Amino acid sequence: MNKSLILHFRPKMVDARALRFSMTFGLGGMALVLVFILFFTGLLLKFYYLPFPEKAHDSILYIRNSVLFGAFIRNIHFWSANFLIVITFLHFLRVFFTSAFHQPRGVNWIIGLGLLIIVLSFNFTGYLLPWDQLSFWAVTICTGMLEYIPLTGKWLQSMTRGGLEVGAPTLSIFFAAHTALLPGAMIILLPFHFWRVRKAGGIALSEIIDGDKEKYRVKAIPYLLLREVVTALVLIALILILSIIFDAPTGDKANPGLSPNPSKAPWYFMGFQEILLHIHPFFAVCIIPVIILIFLLVLPFIKYVSNSKGVWFISGRGKKSAFFSFILALVLSIIVVITDEFIPDFSAMLPGIPMLVSNGLIPCFIMALAFAIFYFLLNKIYRPDRNENVQAVFVFIFSVFITFMITGIWFRGSSMKLVWPWLLAG
Repeated sequence: MNKSLILHFRPKMVDARALRFSMTFGLGGMALVLVFILFFTGLLLKFYYLPFPEKAHDSILYIRNSVLFGAFIRNIHFWSANFLIVITFLHFLRVFFTSAFHQPRGVNWIIGLGLLIIVLSFNFTGYLLPWDQLSFWAVTICTGMLEYIPLTGKWLQSMTRGGLEVGAPTLSIFFAAHTALLPGAMIILLPFHFWRVRKAGGIALSEIIDGDKEKYRVKAIPYLLLREVVTALVLIALILILSIIFDAPTGDKANPGLSPNPSKAPWYFMGFQEILLHIHPFFAVCIIPVIILIFLLVLPFIKYVSNSKGVWFISGRGKKSAFFSFILALVLSIIVVITDEFIPDFSAMLPGIPMLVSNGLIPCFIMALAFAIFYFLLNKIYRPDRNENVQAVFVFIFSVFITFMITGIWFRGSSMKLVWPWLLAG
């Protein structure tokens, strides 16, 4: 009985060091609160939403304009969904930078990656439901990327869309996934994720401690519970304030015959869309994401030379290595974005060579060379151990992606040309 799933959700005693806000920033608990908010507000919205192309947009307008507190509930749902992406990703970073993915937490790290993918899928499937111009063309762009996957690309695209184009079957598929399949997956994985944390002894803390560990332990109730309640109330208050001040966007009804300029993916996928501007789709959609995913999956199973569990950025040298990686990645990313805007790509300079080579293999070779130079300089200057090396590589990849995402969101205008944000505002 003591080994049951439910009884292991909450410990009776916790390490006092785990109560420090700077250890976790309450990110895991906040994500759980947002999931409950989204489930509840989503259930309320289902009473009025109609998942049919000819009625979906009108039902959103009806919720917003005619249902009592309808706009407020939709605003809460919208802001909670966006906050969930940010907080889940920050939680993912917190786990990584405190080395909380080391064994015996490797399985839970993989479960966490699965939950992050589910959160992104939740937002992506929900993005289409208003059936406005922005969501229709964003989903058209994102599902269009699938065709570049070898062998199964066309089939995956057809299965996702329910046909050749985004239409009524697509809306039906996305609605079913958003309201049934993904919630089911979340309900299964989320409790298991929390249980695995409990089974591993709570959050990852440094094992370097003087004296008896037991003297650092305090009762979870009221010490832990009080902090969780306060964090949850602050988060809920912030969501309510945003929902009162800012309305969830509702554009014009989707028009398959009129594409907006620019047509952009949702903000959390803009990094991949920006990559598509610089490299052949096969590499942008298949090769690069697969390499990154494999890197993340094998992280817990690498043999590390030191135990840095529970220590932010591993060490002083680790912080310096990470900062070096961030600066170099930022500079290289900006150089790529600017030079690619004003210098013809390799397909124009090498017209006789297939696009897969000129815009794929050659840029990838240059990227690999740049990464090799970065890795050489990192080890030459800082001489990091394996833990610090892995962290520096992660920071480099992460910084490149975030730079590309910010570029796509704020610095791409008509025809995805490079612009300044204040010019767009004017």
